[in-house]
Amino acid sequence: MDRFTRLEGIAASLAQPNVDTDVIIRVERCARVPRQELGRWAFEALRYRPDGSENPDFVLNREPWRRARILVCGENFGCGSSREMAVWAIAGMGIRCLIAPSFGDIFFNNCFQNGVLAVRLDSATVARLHALASDPDTATMTVDLERLKIGTADGGEIAFEVAPLERRALLEGLDPIGLTLTLEERIAAFQALDRARRPWVYFAGPAT
Repeated sequence: MDRFTRLEGIAASLAQPNVDTDVIIRVERCARVPRQELGRWAFEALRYRPDGSENPDFVLNREPWRRARILVCGENFGCGSSREMAVWAIAGMGIRCLIAPSFGDIFFNNCFQNGVLAVRLDSATVARLHALASDPDTATMTVDLERLKIGTADGGEIAFEVAPLERRALLEGLDPIGLTLTLEERIAAFQALDRARRPWVYFAGPAT
């Protein structure tokens, strides 16, 4: 997983509330498309017309937002089913930070496990970011995970919060297994002590 420390890039506004994971990636794509190709199908219902051509009205099909690294979202973004592929698809588009007043709980956790920073801010602040992201002249933002600040093109700074464990995982580029392995020596020491105290727990029985 790539480290996330400081991200500077174009922010796009997708203000629609209740964008569920089926809108983010259709279930058929989850079963048939390799992970590395899911980005092509992210937001398929919004991004493409029935004939497969791009929908010019969809923000991520227009410049400069086609190159967005940050997505400012509506309330309850990522609700619906728990499919992890929704985060894979968003990341596959090159988006590494999502900002919204609220997220679906499972989707929110899946973001951090897959290298995407999800930031929850109050509705008034998110509305301001939507306005900035909608203007090409002010759409560039900086998200600094080390300082826990979002820098905007008008010179403003917005503080945000991330749980310490999730913040560390992103800063160090660690998934849940990687985080666990950072405690490998302590785990081994505990197991050695526990084996001495309770050897019967570790008895595998006679070989068959």
